Amino acid sequence: MEIWQAIVLGIVEGITEFLPISSTGHLTITEKLMGLPIDDPAVTAFTAVIQIGAIAAVLVYFAKDIRRLAAAWFKGLFSAEGRQDFDYKFAWYVIAGSIPIGIVGFLGRDLITGPLRSMWFVAGSLIVWSAVMAFAEYAATQVRGEKQLRLADTLVIGFAQCLALIPGVSRSGATITTGLLRDIDRVTATRLSFFLGVPALVAAGIYELPEALGSPTVTGTVLIVGTVVSFIVAYASIAWLLKFVAHHTLMTFVWYRVILGGAIIALLATNTISAT
Repeated sequence: MEIWQAIVLGIVEGITEFLPISSTGHLTITEKLMGLPIDDPAVTAFTAVIQIGAIAAVLVYFAKDIRRLAAAWFKGLFSAEGRQDFDYKFAWYVIAGSIPIGIVGFLGRDLITGPLRSMWFVAGSLIVWSAVMAFAEYAATQVRGEKQLRLADTLVIGFAQCLALIPGVSRSGATITTGLLRDIDRVTATRLSFFLGVPALVAAGIYELPEALGSPTVTGTVLIVGTVVSFIVAYASIAWLLKFVAHHTLMTFVWYRVILGGAIIALLATNTISAT
């Protein structure tokens, strides 16, 4: 992998990680267009590792919130009064909601890095999940905010996050959509999506790091470049998305996903590109 390819993939990761359009799907498409082997374990590992840059952007952007939640959580561990604080409960909600994807991701790692990397799966997932997103926008009441969250909400959303292991579904798309279906307002669902992404993506990046570094396809330099670029672009993407969802529905992303999925199917059907 060349430096310029790492820069391009870092930009794609930073833009798409938190938008409900599937970062894995877009990275797979971009890798394909650049001639990289999308079924190469080292390339798959590279995409997982540079996600740490995007997660670092979350930690910086929400640093004040994260410090507050961490302080409340530690206080609650040793104080009955602290356990009455909503921030203490919310911290546990995030921890509990992060467990499902860790288990499913570990058990299904061979399937995820193998057959599901097919461009047919990417295109199909982009289109199929778009229908779910559209329904969620139609059915959502958005009557509940952050203070009305319950443990059951984050567990359900955490299980929905597992669907993002399928390239094309989108982690943020799955979590925000499920939040809307549970009548959580769009901004709260989006913020929760950010918090749930931190443990999952950091764990995935650390797990895949040895695979990435152990291959001649990927060097330490391209990993650093891709991660740094991902961080810079993701920070701007987070700020933009929070402003966008406060005043707009997800339908813009729905139509984008459908058009992109249709275009990929057309390219595959005409043998313009191959599935792997």
